[in-house]
Amino acid sequence: MTTLLKMPDHQTNRLLAALGPQDLAGLEPHLDIVRLPKGGTVYEGGDPIRYAYFPHDAVVSLVAVMEDGATAEMAVFGSEGVFGFVSTSVACKSLGRYIVHVPGTASRIAVDRLQAASDASAALKDLLRRYSEALFSQVLRTVACNAVHDAEARCCRWILSTHDGAGQDDLPLTHEFLAELLGMQRSTVSLITRTLQRAGLIRQARGVISVTDRFGLEETACECYGVIRRDYQRLLPKTYTQG
Repeated sequence: MTTLLKMPDHQTNRLLAALGPQDLAGLEPHLDIVRLPKGGTVYEGGDPIRYAYFPHDAVVSLVAVMEDGATAEMAVFGSEGVFGFVSTSVACKSLGRYIVHVPGTASRIAVDRLQAASDASAALKDLLRRYSEALFSQVLRTVACNAVHDAEARCCRWILSTHDGAGQDDLPLTHEFLAELLGMQRSTVSLITRTLQRAGLIRQARGVISVTDRFGLEETACECYGVIRRDYQRLLPKTYTQG
């Protein structure tokens, strides 16, 4: 599932980059760089969580999987955060499926090592606490958004969140994959993306959606994107960019 790589650059992850030199130096001997392939599953629901991942350019979604196979995204993780650690404060097992929708690399560390480092450093503990608060806010807002906002606005919110996490305009996404994450029909996603392309907000190619007018996407997205973004900026001003 994951492939070890050489020449780590852990500070590509903005959460790790926000650490002081001493805290980062304490983590580095325990960090490995791994590749996260597109469409790969890092954890299935119920899997034991042994590692936390700090994405660099990869973007990973936590999705709920229903008995009939339907899915719905609960949270998204990119270069501003970490996944696999926060949930261990509640349970030692994965609460859903972690699936890679933008491939790339991440810094990986055993959760017990990260917990020990957090217990030993007030600064690291505070950073992870603030990140946990921002993530909890994101999850709650996403639940509300999925319940009350229309498909086009939700799709724009998701593209913007992915654009933030990946740090690039060209996002390797198919309509089928986007439909699975958002709990929509593929035909609905195709109709929405055609509309967004005609409006000049995105450009589509085979398996790729490119952001061409970010401001226009923000205007079309629901209020939830702005709320989530402001929470991250307030709680993690050194890690969450202005976009």
